[in-house]
Amino acid sequence: MTDAKKNLPPGVAKVGLATAIAIVVANMIGTGVFGSLGFQVAGIPSGFPVMLLWLIGGLLSFCGAVCYAELASMFPKSGGEYHLLTKAWSPFIGFLAGWLSVTVGFAAPVAANAALLGGYMGEITGKAPYWFSLPVVLVVAAIHLGKLSNIGLFQSGFTYAKVALIVVLGLLGFTVGTAQPISFLPRSGDMDLILSSDFAVSLVYVLYAYTGWNAATYMMDEVRSPEKTVPLALLIGTLIVTVLYLFINAAFLHSTPIAAMAGKPEVGLVAAESILGARGGMIMGVLISFGLISTVSSMTWAGPRVTAAIGRDYRHFSILGRTNKNGVPALAVLLQTGIVLILVCSATFQELINYVQALLTISSLMVVIGMFFLRLRRPDLERPYKAWGFPLTPLIFASVSLYVLWFQIQAMPREFLYGLGTLGLGVLVYFTLARERSETPTAG
Repeated sequence: MTDAKKNLPPGVAKVGLATAIAIVVANMIGTGVFGSLGFQVAGIPSGFPVMLLWLIGGLLSFCGAVCYAELASMFPKSGGEYHLLTKAWSPFIGFLAGWLSVTVGFAAPVAANAALLGGYMGEITGKAPYWFSLPVVLVVAAIHLGKLSNIGLFQSGFTYAKVALIVVLGLLGFTVGTAQPISFLPRSGDMDLILSSDFAVSLVYVLYAYTGWNAATYMMDEVRSPEKTVPLALLIGTLIVTVLYLFINAAFLHSTPIAAMAGKPEVGLVAAESILGARGGMIMGVLISFGLISTVSSMTWAGPRVTAAIGRDYRHFSILGRTNKNGVPALAVLLQTGIVLILVCSATFQELINYVQALLTISSLMVVIGMFFLRLRRPDLERPYKAWGFPLTPLIFASVSLYVLWFQIQAMPREFLYGLGTLGLGVLVYFTLARERSETPTAG
């Protein structure tokens, strides 16, 4: 019996490829696509550079996904970056990645999505955003304490409903919306915009929108045939989202004046009102808000699995790895939910993105570099899936990630220092409590 099978109680059904793809898609489609275009067009008021941003984000995510897929097929166990970096580098590096995931890596994006949901509903109803964001966080957490089959149905249902919403909204933008004087072909001045610092900073928001293409690696123990299913889910999910992002952003730009979107976090609501009028926009805003529930759900599913993996490997944190009768790490779910509630009440949408994005960039960069070095150091290891385009794909991912990271640090030094402080606390915790692992690492 494999380790993955041992981690779930007898009789607990696992999820298949469709649900694994839904997890990836739901993790990716959230605040980024419904909330970041406004920040982009504020500094880049031209169609071609904006669409190029989203295309670069998709290509970079796909390069990352093929690298993660190779490592996931080699080491099919839950934990995401925590597990993969432990295998590719060392337990210390892995623990730091896990620490980031436990403290802010998932809690901050969940809070950002909940905050944006509250912002949409607050704009529509006139009530304070937390009247909507806090109950959603609590209800989703309660669902994720139940049966895995019910969680899978909830996740798939809300995810594919959100995909349908994006398709419908995009089609309405092209067919019903008033065409704007914007070109998606290169024009004079576009190259200056592409080479500007605004383009680099905007790429930060685009990459945040694509964050989540690695989602299926966090709950591999709960996926059937993970060494085959998870790589497929990563690649298919990333391709689906890339196409959807290009489509919906083109629809927003085609149908909505740039001046109306510039600097607005609820850009989906602005675009819906421009396309359908005030009443239709209000209805679409409610639907967009409900669409964000799937992202809150997917990260509520994925994040606690990292916490549980740390509990599995370190005896001082073993309580975090305990599961309830449904095979769910209940305490890990409750811990992440508590952090989310604190963040929702204490930070803004943009601050949360700025705080977490540089750390996530570093973490994924380390995984891809680790895959590259394992090819050189351990060519003898079995690789059920091999990364397409090696060594070009990891080199593209690493070079663009470093480029974006440089601008992230320059543009947001205070938030980066906060992130380093979080990382430093993780170092302290490791050398105080976590140096002694409770089990000998295995190949999987």
